[in-house]
Amino acid sequence: MDASLELFGLIAGAITSFGFIPQLIKGYKTKKLEDISYFMPIVLSIGMTLWFIYGILIESIAVIIANAFGIICCIGLIFMKKIY
Repeated sequence: MDASLELFGLIAGAITSFGFIPQLIKGYKTKKLEDISYFMPIVLSIGMTLWFIYGILIESIAVIIANAFGIICCIGLIFMKKIY
């Protein structure tokens, strides 16, 4: 794959994946996640896992990294909701 396209994908993945960070920080600070359903991060985790597998199959590091990070964030939200 063209290096400039891969860089574009890495930037796009970083922007969308870092969207989870404010929610994780807020949840950690307030210890309250009742406004977040279990359904949303579970469904997102499933979708991102499929994208992760797709990234492996097409050998796209941008797709792999963005979705691996997103999966970790979603799992973090699920655990925080369970604990808090």
